[in-house]
Amino acid sequence: MLPTERLLLRPFQLTDTLFIQELLNTPGWLRYIGDRGVYTEQDAHWYLKDRIIPNYEKFGFGFYCCELRSSGTPIGMCGVVQRPYLNDPDIGFAFLPAFTGQGYALESARAMLAHATEVWKIPTVLAFTTLDNERSIQLLQKIGLQIVGPFSTPDNDEKLLLMSNQAGAGHSPTPQPQGT
Repeated sequence: MLPTERLLLRPFQLTDTLFIQELLNTPGWLRYIGDRGVYTEQDAHWYLKDRIIPNYEKFGFGFYCCELRSSGTPIGMCGVVQRPYLNDPDIGFAFLPAFTGQGYALESARAMLAHATEVWKIPTVLAFTTLDNERSIQLLQKIGLQIVGPFSTPDNDEKLLLMSNQAGAGHSPTPQPQGT
């Protein structure tokens, strides 16, 4: 668990199914992250079981549920994940619409980046976002990430913006497949 001033970041559990179903179907998620095919409670259960929770054991980190410390209400997610097509983990975040614009994403991302570099000893943390997601770009810059350049994921040719906390360290704007 990772406490901040107003939030508690904790690993997701299968009991978070309804929250995940709600979050993954918000307009912001669908626009900036994409449709993950999570439409029902059962879909959300399998998404947690197959895609979110296994990362904790496999890598020692992953996406965390962001709860209000005052009430325990889940309001978003933030975490660091290792994708098969990137050499370094990337940070990501998403919040329910009622909780955007209040500094929760910044608070959680700042704490998660510090935890990733200081506790998990991950020296390079990447991020990527759509080119038109100005709010995320600004937030990532506030926590110390710099623009590396445009890139696309292997499964989608949409142009994205790659950022890094080590932008001057020679990272290629094109992701390098692992194991090749």
